Amino acid sequence: MTIAVTDNIILELLDSRHASETFALIDSNRQYLREWLPWVDHMRTAADFGNYIQRTQQQLKDETDYGFVVKYNEKIAGRIGLHYIDKQNRTGALGYWLGESFAGNGIITKACAVLIDFAFDKIQLNRVEIKCATGNTKSKAIAERLGFKQEGILKQAEFVNTHFIDLYLYSMLKTDWQQQL
Repeated sequence: MTIAVTDNIILELLDSRHASETFALIDSNRQYLREWLPWVDHMRTAADFGNYIQRTQQQLKDETDYGFVVKYNEKIAGRIGLHYIDKQNRTGALGYWLGESFAGNGIITKACAVLIDFAFDKIQLNRVEIKCATGNTKSKAIAERLGFKQEGILKQAEFVNTHFIDLYLYSMLKTDWQQQL
């Protein structure tokens, strides 16, 4: 599945053909990404990322995760996905990251908007959440730019590298998303 965001931004369902290029992006952005992402140090080889892709493909079959690579001008720029999908409660969480050289171009904000439409229209979710570290001002700005409401702070909710960090919890309801369109 491919979703066009703009003429030069597309989302492609994560597949084994993306393993080496995505791993190379992670590897070349390791210091930049590891500040906020707990999994970076565990991705040591392209095979590690290949194993991750296999897990996401099973989650896709189970309809609990839709993981995409973000392509910008035909190059993999990062990842985005709808994770932890709970069909009973019609909820899911939006997660994303970009390589440092791609940041600041509005890529993730635009990709998020399209994926939120997908979540509400195609998957029929009622609520989408974004969690981000309280110190991650870029991720916080994306959630707020998209109109997500901050519901609170989850204290010491994620272990990143050597310590626990607090997370903001943001949410968007389907009715609120439709009203702002």
